[in-house]
Amino acid sequence: MAKAGDKVKVFYKKETIEGVLMPEEDSKFIFVKLDSGYNIGLKKSLVKKIDVVKVKKSVKSKSKKIASKKGLPKISILNTGGTITSKVDYSTGAVTAKFTPEEVLELFPAVRNIANIDAVMVRNIMSENMRFDHYNLMAKAVEKEVKKGVSGVIIAHGTDTLHYSSAALSFALEGINIPVVFVGSQRSSDRPSTDSLVNLVSATMFITQTKYKGVFLCMHENNSDNTCIVSSGTKVRKMHTSRRDAFRPINTPPVAIIDYEKKKIKKIAKEKKAVGKFQLKLFNPKLKVGMFKFHTNIYAEQLEPYKKFDALLLEAFALGQAQIIKQDAFMTENMKIGKLVKELARKMPVAVASQCIYGRIDMNVYSEGRELQKLGVIGNYTDMTPETAFIKLAWLLSNHKKNVRKLFSENIRGEISERSEKEGFLV
Repeated sequence: MAKAGDKVKVFYKKETIEGVLMPEEDSKFIFVKLDSGYNIGLKKSLVKKIDVVKVKKSVKSKSKKIASKKGLPKISILNTGGTITSKVDYSTGAVTAKFTPEEVLELFPAVRNIANIDAVMVRNIMSENMRFDHYNLMAKAVEKEVKKGVSGVIIAHGTDTLHYSSAALSFALEGINIPVVFVGSQRSSDRPSTDSLVNLVSATMFITQTKYKGVFLCMHENNSDNTCIVSSGTKVRKMHTSRRDAFRPINTPPVAIIDYEKKKIKKIAKEKKAVGKFQLKLFNPKLKVGMFKFHTNIYAEQLEPYKKFDALLLEAFALGQAQIIKQDAFMTENMKIGKLVKELARKMPVAVASQCIYGRIDMNVYSEGRELQKLGVIGNYTDMTPETAFIKLAWLLSNHKKNVRKLFSENIRGEISERSEKEGFLV
């Protein structure tokens, strides 16, 4: 009888499929890892028979203790989950997290000549499950490494909410005096096109070969393996579901471009010193901060649940417009929406960001924007992404509750560009 990890030949319908039998996850299906690295699910009722081609052999791998190299800086890699620090066990077809220093260097041997690596498992979760508690956990883990005197910290993270976390730590790590670089992988480590190696090595180069301080994100510049771009933690966003160059700097050029092949770094932003004493400014995990996306044909009742929240971010149209003015007989609902927005803004901070992603809010151009300001909505002249604006709103409520309305539109961690440059569009 075939077992997980065996090389098998499955006679399915009118075809024969070969691969490694994976552990059962569904009683109605079997899963096979193909030679290409992809997995395929086959309905058991349509499987004629399964022949074992090769029985799995259990091999205990031993990682050799790796001595530190004199003269190299020390970097800590904090793992929070995601595929970047995972390794495929082709005997079982399963992807498992590998995270001792020895295992990291086994996965990324090119790093050993750049820095001495320490590795810490903080969490091992899918990034879509991140909560404010996890941001605090990451911030405390960074603080611990800073006290050890490391040259920099890399945070390995799933890509789905990578830009939320980079923004969160940008605010939480006040006065951080080393580079903290978030790194992810769009392609899993069992695929030939994985971007994990290039991303992590590029982040290591950035830490060891520059003097930047703060929180950053390092991912592919394009679909090739030539270069990576380093973006500010508050000015970056995931802009594609699967491309390796999914993360783009928004409304600003990248901080630096890392040429992985030539081992060179092109600095674009100025290297700035840390401002103030390093301290943690954490999130209140009990806060309820909402995000509401305006769309056509909305009803006031859709905003009703937010009455029980602590703050609300409105994703408005373009320069900051929303359906709050009546222009013809079909718009009676707009007046109800405006009334409710006013009620919410009296109870809590209600801020605005643009659905357009690129560009700056200017609520003085159209009557809807001017009316929103009269209703108490804040955020005019900002150019934050909705995700960064959401994180900033939560962070301000956690640390500057009395001054949220004033500070939301002030540039605190580089989240608001001083001026809008054409080079900031689709960089």
